[in-house]
Amino acid sequence: MNKTRPSEHRTNETLEVLKTRRSIRKFKSDPIPRDVLDRILEAGTYAPTGMGRQSPVIIAITDPEARNRLARENAAIGGWDEGFDPFYGAPVILLVAARRECPTAVYDGSCVMANLMNAAWALGIGSCWIHRAKEELESGYGQALLRSLEIEGDYIGVGHVALGYIDGKPPAPKPRKEHWVYRVG
Repeated sequence: MNKTRPSEHRTNETLEVLKTRRSIRKFKSDPIPRDVLDRILEAGTYAPTGMGRQSPVIIAITDPEARNRLARENAAIGGWDEGFDPFYGAPVILLVAARRECPTAVYDGSCVMANLMNAAWALGIGSCWIHRAKEELESGYGQALLRSLEIEGDYIGVGHVALGYIDGKPPAPKPRKEHWVYRVG
């Protein structure tokens, strides 16, 4: 038996997470325990990246004031009215960015986003991919945020993962489309 291959049991759990995770658009305000958030963040750092360059960074925003400021910036970019929360009440926002000069920056960041969302689901936390991180980091606000964290270099915003406990039931899956997979051979 190959010792490096995951057990069948763990493989089934992984496939179940991948098949059942849904985008959540209504969160409770309850905080996520630090140890749970740390496990989610760690999963993000194990995402595949082009040539192993590890170009992305994850900015974990848990401070309510900083989170609300980010929500206002995001809503303004999206053209929503003041008071609209583009993060659906999620108490934690993970902003993923990657070095612009890296040719695989957006792909690398997208893999990080997927790892974060799937790890969250496996730990009982809901998530939703939220856009407009690119525009945020191109703004004065975004540049100031990067400087405040001493993140040097030119970064492109890939997206946000809104995280929190689900308020209600997860949505049902949509039926899988026909002609999703094509085989050669």
